Amino acid sequence: MGLDEDSLDYHRSDPPGKIEISTTKPTNTQRDLSLAYSPGVAEPCRKIAENPDDAYQYTAKGNLVGVVSNGSAVLGLGDIGAQASKPVMEGKGVLFKRFADIDVFDIELDQADPGDIVRSVKAMEPTFGGVNLEDIKAPECFEIEERLREEMDIPVFHDDQHGTAIISGAALLNATEINGKDLEDLKIVFSGAGASAIATARFYVSLGARKENILMCDSSGIITEERAERGDVNEYKAQFARDVPEGDLEDAMEGADVFVGLSVAGIVSQEMVRSMADDPVIFAMANPDPEIGYEEAKAAREDTVIMATGRSDYPNMVNNVLGFPFIFRGALDVRATEINEDMKIAAAEALADLAKQDVPDAVVKAYGDQPLQFGPDYIIPKPLDPRVLFEVAPAVADAAMESGVARSELDTEAYVETLEARLGKSREMMRVVLNKAKSDPKRVALAEGDDEKMVRAAYQMAEEGIANPVLIGDREEIEATADDLGLDFDPEVADPTSGDHEAYADRLYELRRRKGITRSEAEDLVEKDGNYFGSVMVEQGDADAMLTGLSHHYPSALRPPLQVVGTAEDADYAAGVYLLTFKNRVIFCADTTVNQDPDEEVLAEITKHTAELARRFNVEPRAAMLSYSNFGSVDNEGTRKPRQAAEILREDPTADFPVDGEMQADTAVVEEILNGTYEFSDLDDPANVLVFPNLEAGNIGYKLLQRLGGAEAIGPMLVGMDKPVHVIQRGDEVKDIVNLAGVAVVDAQQNE
Repeated sequence: MGLDEDSLDYHRSDPPGKIEISTTKPTNTQRDLSLAYSPGVAEPCRKIAENPDDAYQYTAKGNLVGVVSNGSAVLGLGDIGAQASKPVMEGKGVLFKRFADIDVFDIELDQADPGDIVRSVKAMEPTFGGVNLEDIKAPECFEIEERLREEMDIPVFHDDQHGTAIISGAALLNATEINGKDLEDLKIVFSGAGASAIATARFYVSLGARKENILMCDSSGIITEERAERGDVNEYKAQFARDVPEGDLEDAMEGADVFVGLSVAGIVSQEMVRSMADDPVIFAMANPDPEIGYEEAKAAREDTVIMATGRSDYPNMVNNVLGFPFIFRGALDVRATEINEDMKIAAAEALADLAKQDVPDAVVKAYGDQPLQFGPDYIIPKPLDPRVLFEVAPAVADAAMESGVARSELDTEAYVETLEARLGKSREMMRVVLNKAKSDPKRVALAEGDDEKMVRAAYQMAEEGIANPVLIGDREEIEATADDLGLDFDPEVADPTSGDHEAYADRLYELRRRKGITRSEAEDLVEKDGNYFGSVMVEQGDADAMLTGLSHHYPSALRPPLQVVGTAEDADYAAGVYLLTFKNRVIFCADTTVNQDPDEEVLAEITKHTAELARRFNVEPRAAMLSYSNFGSVDNEGTRKPRQAAEILREDPTADFPVDGEMQADTAVVEEILNGTYEFSDLDDPANVLVFPNLEAGNIGYKLLQRLGGAEAIGPMLVGMDKPVHVIQRGDEVKDIVNLAGVAVVDAQQNE
């Protein structure tokens, strides 16, 4: 099937459409229903009647946006009417929810008169925390937005006007930085004079461009003062009328620094591009086909052409989804009365700044592993970059507070944490650990320091203050990699091939000479194997923690630290633990990577170490010893091991957490089973530490939970070591390395 047929099938599959209403509170009992509706609902109604602002406390108003359209200017389709525009408005709701966790009601109004639309939307003000106007034709859209902003006390934002302005504004800020030009000196030409073009021109002026340097062209040519005096253009176009001779787009583009296309496909030729000033900026944003093709524009000249389009198959896509979800998120969270110019500028500047930062691996993979590094082909972030939420929403919220339109204040640092929680429990959990790490950063040795991911991870650790990284590897290669990546970073490097490391070889020989290693072999291992070098470095106290495993199989990466660093004084065994995060719960799974067939003593020790780890994440542990038996329902050697491990822990005065078993996995995690059928259990609530009977079960179990249960995984985290060592998985992303570095730093803090 083609795209059209696929889309029809996508929309009509049961249930039809793309959105639904879901409840956020329990509705399982009669009492739940009496609280949700009659008679309990009366009390919040009374509170709101006494104080209307209480609607933000007792209802979903504060996170609800109305997407309003009359379908008179649907992108690529024109005036198709209100009913036909509904799939677009539902889609807008999907984007709000997906990118910023904002709920949406789509409202399609079968009205053409601006006054009717204003009255209808204004009447719905009690319902919404904000209104997004969408696909309403010009010039009516200007009047509608202006009147609603004046008459309503909640944010009103016409995305067709301001979305493109903000995103392309961010691109313009970075393009001028790259080509070394000043905004105020730019000659800017617009092709198109509709709502988006006029709003974009206005916004560029807000950013610092000069109005007198902007030439705007419509289908009749350059908008001049003479045309305005003749009445050839409406009042909105007339704002950009210039006292210049009449002419066409070709005349306007001669000598221009910037071309902004919001018109029709194919209107710009290579000759017109060649007539522009040195190192031109071309934003050809007509959809689905630009005013000039990407390859065509690039090939027209030999100097630097910075090109952006509205297409996802070329660099620098100007996509409104980079703006509206995050702008509304920030505005809603401070209960702004409007979205003003300061907030829009803050959004553009935040996007421009983000494009200069190192790009997460997950984003690179999502876009086909193409290089994403600040430069002519990367001047704005990608829509799937999750950091956009954490950069733009706080910037918008700050601007709202500073400009006096916010009705509530928030602490920006704490606000970022709440935003991270919206994107998943794993971010919330890691924020706890990373904040602890930042309070007292430690030296973390990175055994594979010449790997590009390790260099990027080291940069992020240092930049965010999580750790003081030490990259182990060839100094010249590491420094060259940092330069190639464009990182403003002077990394600390420990080069095993240079300097005096005799003491490390001596120590390795001392530790392993009765295990078959000669002095010359010890020296060779220290010089050629970063895992041994890093392990001795940590064992000797020259680093507080170590990460390895990025390019090694787990067992071979684990062997050197086990041989050199060893287990803690109170531990005989190390174990691997994964933290799995679900929407409303977290679970620690052990052992998933180390011990193949542990006995009851080992299971008990693993449980204690995992409980200690849970507390580093501010989780109070409740441990379940898993089996295929429930409390003696099957009695054999296999079921006795977890049962006896639970007994050992209950008799251990240092095990200050509830533990029970053996039990089946569903018994451990389902409250109705645990407290219903097995009310005698020592666990009052479902377990959050799951200890598997052997490595096979543990590895299978956590991977099924991750892949089929939709859990996000953090780990593996190595517990029981004398000093913090973590073995990452081959192919882990930079964020995984940084997260484990945070865990290692907190481990090191605990060891002091």
